Amino acid sequence: MTQIYLVRHGEPDYAPIDSRGWPGMAADSAPLTALGVKQAEELADLLSGIQATYLVSSPFTRALHSAAIIGHRLALGVRVDYDLRDWLPDHTGSWRGVADVRAAHAELEAYDGEWPEGLQRPWEPLSRVRERARAALARHTASTDGPVLAITHAMVIRALTGETGTPYGGHEYYRYDPADDGPL
Repeated sequence: MTQIYLVRHGEPDYAPIDSRGWPGMAADSAPLTALGVKQAEELADLLSGIQATYLVSSPFTRALHSAAIIGHRLALGVRVDYDLRDWLPDHTGSWRGVADVRAAHAELEAYDGEWPEGLQRPWEPLSRVRERARAALARHTASTDGPVLAITHAMVIRALTGETGTPYGGHEYYRYDPADDGPL
């Protein structure tokens, strides 16, 4: 059993993306706001006592920005794993803006996070988020004995723990057991 702290990135700054009209996955290049930087710094200070031995991050800029701050403060290198990325509101990556994301999220909520039986939707179901996130955790916990920090996103945290209210710069404790392959 490995102790994992699932960390939600700090508050992102979507203004540079929105002002350029970049669609879809371009939003994932958003950095942190000044508050987001402060959240990451404060979280690093808070987590310094757990003596983490490993830090892995989602590849999205808001998570990497948070991981760089936390890793620097805790003297941990940052590893990146694509499977810790955020939930996809449309598997084609072609959503046009926040309205499309909100609509996909509303549908995900209406179906309790899973596609209706016999019907595929463009958004990623929570079971797939959980599956890929657990695979990432398996890869990264295999090489360390100590606590792991995983810098990721609210939907990944939700898929793994069931927690729906993790704030920016917040974290959830997660005991990872590789033998447990089932859903929550």
